[in-house]
Amino acid sequence: MISAIAWIPKGAAKAVPEQAEIDEDDAEAMLAAADAEAQGASEDEIGSDSEPESDENSTDSEMDDEAAVAKARSFAAAVKSTSKSAAAAGGDSLAAAMAELDMENYDNDDDQDLPARRLLGSGNPGMAYHRNPKDDPYLRNSGANHSDSDDSEEEDLRIRDDDLLILAARNDEDVSHLEMWVYEEADERGEGNLYVHHAILLPAFPLALAWMDVDPSGRSSRGNFAAVGSFEPGIEIWNMDVLDAVEPVATLGGADYEAARALAQEAVAAEESGKKDNKKKKKKKKKADAQLPQIPVRPGSHEDAVLGLSWNREFRNVLASCSADTTVKIWDVAECKLSHTLTYHTNKVQAVAWNPAEGQILLSGGFDQRVCMADMRTPGGEPASWDLPADVEALAWDPHNPTCFAVSSENGEVLFYDARGGAGSKPMMQLAAHSKATSALSFNPAVKGMILTASTDKKIKLWGLDIGSGTAPELLASEDLKIGAIFSASFCRDAPMVLAAGGAKGAVAVWDTTNKEAVNAWVEKQQQA
Repeated sequence: MISAIAWIPKGAAKAVPEQAEIDEDDAEAMLAAADAEAQGASEDEIGSDSEPESDENSTDSEMDDEAAVAKARSFAAAVKSTSKSAAAAGGDSLAAAMAELDMENYDNDDDQDLPARRLLGSGNPGMAYHRNPKDDPYLRNSGANHSDSDDSEEEDLRIRDDDLLILAARNDEDVSHLEMWVYEEADERGEGNLYVHHAILLPAFPLALAWMDVDPSGRSSRGNFAAVGSFEPGIEIWNMDVLDAVEPVATLGGADYEAARALAQEAVAAEESGKKDNKKKKKKKKKADAQLPQIPVRPGSHEDAVLGLSWNREFRNVLASCSADTTVKIWDVAECKLSHTLTYHTNKVQAVAWNPAEGQILLSGGFDQRVCMADMRTPGGEPASWDLPADVEALAWDPHNPTCFAVSSENGEVLFYDARGGAGSKPMMQLAAHSKATSALSFNPAVKGMILTASTDKKIKLWGLDIGSGTAPELLASEDLKIGAIFSASFCRDAPMVLAAGGAKGAVAVWDTTNKEAVNAWVEKQQQA
């Protein structure tokens, strides 16, 4: 399934992404950690010889641990070996390899009947052996071919200036990925084309995405980054200009593994100090196993799944997040630290959105059936709030009327409010958009009064609204994009008549809405108004 999508602005991504590199020091650290873990496992085995463990699950666990250690060691060793061998290049590396094999003394082997020319030459001109690799025409040509291959691969990865890029969070059979899709719009070269450019393996089921241009590492003033919220309490930030990345650039909050190790060591020490004899030792061990400490979270972190994210385009270092722990948090991404925690919701918070015109105003909605509007100039103040008839699914500010916002709910309704009406004011308009939960909302960034709604009923709809005029909403188009229940959808800022959606079937769909006459008529009407 595709649980969330987000557009990447044109010009934000590098033309050719970089390949991830693993530092040799990191490889050494991995080897050292694996050695330490293996040594600890060996000591545990020695200590348990006098007290055999009868529990088969414990034996299986030890075997799994040993296998994991062996895998980590082999991976680290391979990375280290690769990084060292990559330092050599061209003919020198080949000559060094041949010298190491000592091919000139190959005849001195015990098997004297095997002629060396069988390996070094067959008598055919094309199989001739050259002591200097530079004299071998085939090696010279292969170098050129290798260069051509590199150029071809680079060209395949190249992102054109007119490409539209989409972030997508995917989960498929317990394997999660963060993907960057490329959409090539239809032109004189042919029809539109949509494909996955590259993907990053994620450690947890992703639930929310937000694109941002702030580099948490401080290495660059602007970049191409994705914040990912998941069932874990941490928010991972990934560099989308790096291929095959194995770890995020930064994590906001999340599990505190150092504290977990300290707690585990304390638990082991307490267990050891309480041992009197073999029988008591077994009893205490079973008790300790049943009361293993949970992994704590870092100070200020969310304590449950992160359900929504919103990046502040005006204050670029600011990211808002909302969680199943009922809180909304404001993060300083540049400093990788928490700025504020808002606690006015009483149930899971599903969605957050910064106001496009007033960067200090934050909207949030949750399963307490409330929408709250907070002014971050006074974060401790009481927010304005509006009660809804059902749990909040999505919300969005109207870019053409920045004081107005729309909220969708699990009953399929969409309600439109004007914040100037004050807390508790009645909605300006109600729209029965879908028969099931309306999971996504997006105002068209270029056309006033046009909004998309998407639902778990598999439909995506385009509406024309003239809020305040008393006229009913006009359904401009309805489409089944064949991606199953839709969980996320939005218009593209760089191509306003193009929208993308992600659904239960694990695919991203792109719809160029200019193929609908009613849509074009509405656009023309708004241009003439």
